Amino acid sequence: MTMDAEFDAYVETYADQHSKSIRLSGESPEYFADYKIRELARLARLWGMERPDILDFGSGMGNSLPAFRKYFPGNPVTAADVSAASLEAAVEIHGGEEAQLVIADRIIPVRSGRFDLVFTACVFHHIPEEEHVDWLADIRRVTRRGGRLVIFEHNPFNPLTQHAVRNCPFDENAVLITPRQMRARLRRAGWEQPKTDFHVFFPGALAKLRPLEAYLRWCGIGGQYACYGVAPE
Repeated sequence: MTMDAEFDAYVETYADQHSKSIRLSGESPEYFADYKIRELARLARLWGMERPDILDFGSGMGNSLPAFRKYFPGNPVTAADVSAASLEAAVEIHGGEEAQLVIADRIIPVRSGRFDLVFTACVFHHIPEEEHVDWLADIRRVTRRGGRLVIFEHNPFNPLTQHAVRNCPFDENAVLITPRQMRARLRRAGWEQPKTDFHVFFPGALAKLRPLEAYLRWCGIGGQYACYGVAPE
């Protein structure tokens, strides 16, 4: 297990740097964390998952924990990250007593087929591209047959997203991934039926228009996208 992860260095300044990098959106980091888990809950209902066992892969400092409590009350959540310091901060900031915390170095250290639903948000653009398929395969290993993976990523075709990434210190080494690339990597890792939805079309100043976003999931200019797949039966 490594204690020398890149994000260990950003634990104390992460929240401030994140807020500054997205200021043009007119929203807080909490807004973006909330919308992702809200969307995850919508998909879970669509897939008939009443109380899924969830893995938050690349959970960082636990920014999604409050939203998990809100949209998946009482659900088991396992938070996995390479950064031990980030996991410790998650407990300090958000509590997290109900979540199992695991350090994912070269593999995810849990039994095969455990999870119904795996969530990962803006993680893979920090992982070297040559490691993507291996990590996606290991995520598939810990997902039950017929289980689902939902990956949220920045959309490299959106200019405001590009600006936010360029101005975020902890995104210095980030390599943005196109939706087509992500779907191809899912297939190579053994995931089936990969699909993409797009999100985040309107900034805070146009928040009244956000109900329209439910009808724009097909439109490839959203600030972020969700790519999801099915573990083979």
